[in-house]
Amino acid sequence: MAMEYVPINDAYGDEIEDSSVCTQAKHLRTKKMGNADKIQDYDDGNKELSQFALQIYEPPIANKGEEGPLIPSSSSTNHKQHPQQPPQRLVSLDVFRGLTIVLMILVDDVGGLLPAINHSPWNGLTLADYVMPFFLFIVGVSLGLTYKRVSCRVTATRKAILRKLKLLMLGLFLQGGFFHGINNLTYGVDIQQMRLMGILQRIAIAYLVAAMCEIWLKGDDQVTSELSLLRKYQFQWVVALVVTIIYISLLYGLYVPDWEYQITDATTSSSAPKIFAVKCGVRGDTGPACNVVGMIDRKILGIQHLYRKPVFERTKQCSIKSPDYGPLPSDAPTWCQAPFDPEGLLSSVMAVVTCLVGLHNGHIIVHFKDHGDRIRLWLIPSSVFLVSGLALDIFGMHVNKALYTFSYMCVTAGAAGFLFAGIYLLVDIYGYRRPTLVLEWMGKHALIIYILVACNIVPIIIQGFYWKHPQNNILSLIGIGR
Repeated sequence: MAMEYVPINDAYGDEIEDSSVCTQAKHLRTKKMGNADKIQDYDDGNKELSQFALQIYEPPIANKGEEGPLIPSSSSTNHKQHPQQPPQRLVSLDVFRGLTIVLMILVDDVGGLLPAINHSPWNGLTLADYVMPFFLFIVGVSLGLTYKRVSCRVTATRKAILRKLKLLMLGLFLQGGFFHGINNLTYGVDIQQMRLMGILQRIAIAYLVAAMCEIWLKGDDQVTSELSLLRKYQFQWVVALVVTIIYISLLYGLYVPDWEYQITDATTSSSAPKIFAVKCGVRGDTGPACNVVGMIDRKILGIQHLYRKPVFERTKQCSIKSPDYGPLPSDAPTWCQAPFDPEGLLSSVMAVVTCLVGLHNGHIIVHFKDHGDRIRLWLIPSSVFLVSGLALDIFGMHVNKALYTFSYMCVTAGAAGFLFAGIYLLVDIYGYRRPTLVLEWMGKHALIIYILVACNIVPIIIQGFYWKHPQNNILSLIGIGR
């Protein structure tokens, strides 16, 4: 048995028509249900900030005429009509989202003590490097359910753009430098030095592109097989292919000239800034100094608006304590202290493809009602992505999170597909919900937890209450922020 997803309208849902723009919608059709549940998806973005902003909320599930996902319906032997049960959420996506939040908090707080789980200094893959693509994958799956039926494309587009703008503004506020972090009770940022890109900004870009694809690039074909599924969404796959070709062509085709940057010694602010020259003059380089991703960000965003503590400071060339941060070696190259944004423009273009892969997984939920079919159709492309990414890494296209290389996208999207299928099997099919209740709750409040914990808002607030001197606070007492 499986479950069928049918969208319902609410006061903020994208399926609602705007009478000033669109004609009045048809009444919702009632479909005959065999052994399948009927699952309704909704958008309650005005109710919870965490659900609107990351678009990682999930449709409610209304199990009609069944006692559980694996318990046969009694309707074949008992003709009494069962009252409609209250809607329930698709738990597996909440759990997946909550697990990703836990992973993010873990690597943020423990990564400094265990560099092996922290972000890879450059090439390679660690536990922390799965967090961003998992979030993008989840956004894609949710979009496939949210936009199953779109009454008015213009209204849906307008709402998607507004959500993107809200996410961008929130990202600038949280990651633009307004808060100065633990051990610093000051705040405020010079707009001329504000970081422009970040995690929420990247999610906003991927969300908007995937939403536009789902609203405007969806065929009218009836899905009866895997081939018809590809045919219905063929233009979305064309977008993914074009984006990938553009990214690879720019990454390996553009010429990177020599460049320079300057830094000011914090201990002697009155002295003139030091200028460092970086020698490049190459094409196709994917090292920290001369890659196209960094060049595009420096040219378009400006080097003063980039992240000032990049991961390559933990490489052996730049740290005597590698893979942890540490003092510069005596022979450190000139690029070691250069700003570099891990959520830059070109790398965010490639990140869009991860969201589109998640969107495809959402389509499988919508159009295939059997649990076995869903898991099979998730695992086959996930296996292809995983094997392809590992093979590309062996043949020279390295897995690299900072550049968001195509091989990195393949490996992480494949891993996300396997993990989602496993959680779906355990939670939504076999019903193991009790062990995942905490993850489910965290998944329902993902953005709030991200803001309060991952962005250090709660630690900063707690640290603001101290005894006589700022260093005498609760966090210092328990060993945090020393």
